Amino acid sequence: MTKAVHRRAFAGIGLAAMVATAALVAAPSQAAGPRDQLREKFDKSLKGKTVAWSPVWMGVLESEWTRVMKDRFDDYGIKLVTRDANMKSDIQLQTVSDYINEKPDVIVVQNPNVTLLAKELKRAMDAGIYVVQVNMASNTLTDAYVGVDAKDLGTKIAREVINQCGGGKGSGEVAILEGEATAAYSLDMKNGAMEVFKTDPSIKVVSSQPTSWDANKAGDITTTVLQQHPKLCGILSVWGPQTAGAAQAIKAANMGDKVKVFVASDGQPADCDLLEQGAFSANLSYRADVQGQTIADAVIALLQGGDKPGAKNIAYYTTPAWVKSKDDRMYCFSIPKGAK
Repeated sequence: MTKAVHRRAFAGIGLAAMVATAALVAAPSQAAGPRDQLREKFDKSLKGKTVAWSPVWMGVLESEWTRVMKDRFDDYGIKLVTRDANMKSDIQLQTVSDYINEKPDVIVVQNPNVTLLAKELKRAMDAGIYVVQVNMASNTLTDAYVGVDAKDLGTKIAREVINQCGGGKGSGEVAILEGEATAAYSLDMKNGAMEVFKTDPSIKVVSSQPTSWDANKAGDITTTVLQQHPKLCGILSVWGPQTAGAAQAIKAANMGDKVKVFVASDGQPADCDLLEQGAFSANLSYRADVQGQTIADAVIALLQGGDKPGAKNIAYYTTPAWVKSKDDRMYCFSIPKGAK
């Protein structure tokens, strides 16, 4: 074989090797095709979309939901519009009505009570807008609900109250601090608790009053209840921040060693602080930051799903956990430094 033939043979082998190598290099890229397509579909479903958020007000709970939602939505090119009703029902009703006229892709709402926004939420879905309700539902079922099962929360806390105040372990006298009387969260939690209390003849609910979510009002109610029922064993409160007022009233009456305080908590750091200080006896806690993630997940699922608004009613229930000592601090969230 001549040198020229050898050169042509080796050249052919080299070319074949390069082609084979190129094929091997290209193979992983081709295998990733479906994954690339999935991401393209994801981005197409989300980028440029608008979510309109209507909280009752921008307290610690709502601010944490907002912070987490914005972080997630910013990552995916979703615009978040927020308008604070500042506890004014007429402003929130107008806000939701304005949102419908502005036609965002999704409306996320925290209902002040079961009726105020019910008709508007249906009108939103009829207008082709997805609706997600958060923690405080209305009488209208929408595309998604994210939050606690408030009735179940009430039953769990009531059982803990019975464990510590019923069956001869205490006087059996219990007071309930409601939130807004017609808010689903408060109403359902109270109903769940009452169903459990009725199963134990040693338990007597001596007071059940709405606080309008106000710590000062909760404190005034508690002061009166303690004066009228000095043998009170326990207080069941549907929300942590309002309970701070009740704890102050108990301390002022020098009854901290007699009255136990059981709290439904959204995981605010202050709730864990008060428990560790002995002002609260037990918190059944759901973390607001985790709920914020779930709200974002619900929105993302709706935008990708392609169902007609109002076609389905999906629930994302939050799982609560007991906080009974400093060892349970992980069930309260931490607010990042610099967070607004």
